[in-house]
Amino acid sequence: MTPLPPRCSIVPPYVLDRLAEQGHAAAVRSLALDATHREARLVAPVPAPGPGRPRRVVRDARHTERLPGRTVRPEGAPPVADPCVNQAYDGLGATYALFSDVYGRPSIDGAGMRLDATVHYGEHYDNAFWDGQRMVFGDGDGVVFGDFTACVDVIGHELSHGVTQFTAGLAYHDQSGALNESLSDVFGSLVKQYALRQNADEADWLIGAGLLAPGVQGVALRSMKAPGTAYDDPRLGKDPQPAHLRDYVETTQDEGGVHINSGIPNHAFYLLATALGGPAWERAGRIWYDTLTTHRLTPDAGFTAFARATVAAAAARYQDEAVANTVTAAWAKVGISVG
Repeated sequence: MTPLPPRCSIVPPYVLDRLAEQGHAAAVRSLALDATHREARLVAPVPAPGPGRPRRVVRDARHTERLPGRTVRPEGAPPVADPCVNQAYDGLGATYALFSDVYGRPSIDGAGMRLDATVHYGEHYDNAFWDGQRMVFGDGDGVVFGDFTACVDVIGHELSHGVTQFTAGLAYHDQSGALNESLSDVFGSLVKQYALRQNADEADWLIGAGLLAPGVQGVALRSMKAPGTAYDDPRLGKDPQPAHLRDYVETTQDEGGVHINSGIPNHAFYLLATALGGPAWERAGRIWYDTLTTHRLTPDAGFTAFARATVAAAAARYQDEAVANTVTAAWAKVGISVG
């Protein structure tokens, strides 16, 4: 039997752990649900491929923990009264647009896979996740986290786990897991930038901007421009992400620090995109996409292996030594040598 893909969530477990330690009831419930998902994954068929256009289905769990929920907006249906449904629908479409329009990839599996999403999962569920076949959104507790459908980059992030699942299949632990998370941050940010038609120097490079509730001292869950600065709040603690390999966090938590150490390759991508200039989804994004899809990464690839593959992808795509050298320089600035 083919092993199930990892269940990948947007809010790191160490954030919910800290809230739970302070008696935050929604975080306690969210952690319990996350543990249940990991231990009792449903084995269900992947939605069948479709033609060269998005096929979206948004369902409503009605604040239960039963998936997939009742269908409330299938592909082509008009907007409904529930903004969460419409935001999920639009976010699925924006993610499809990036991969289809820019990279010629028909849906996240490359073969027209239907994009499924479920909103209103659980009571005040403080997370959103990709379970290998669908996106699932909590409403947040309104105290620390708001509605998880409100951030298009969060939607792009989670669906991009599906792209990694169907291509390199990077193992979800340690450096390969941090690369898995970083790739989702990269493409999640690019989904937002492409939807807004922003150049690299115009983008905020934040993941989950607007997700934190009013009163929380922070701007997002992560910053690709300045890892470690996204939040500093009495309840959440301080953003622990490093921007350089010398600060790599050795830990047994968070699958070996997959959400923490993703800051290192995240920052390398930001440095590359801003150095190359223009829309980041073009050259920088193309290099990362080529690396993921055509350069035969092993599932346990670490930072150095991935960095070398990006240099090779740049050289193969652009036949321009200056572009490849810019990739090399970006990695060097975060402490990773490709020599």
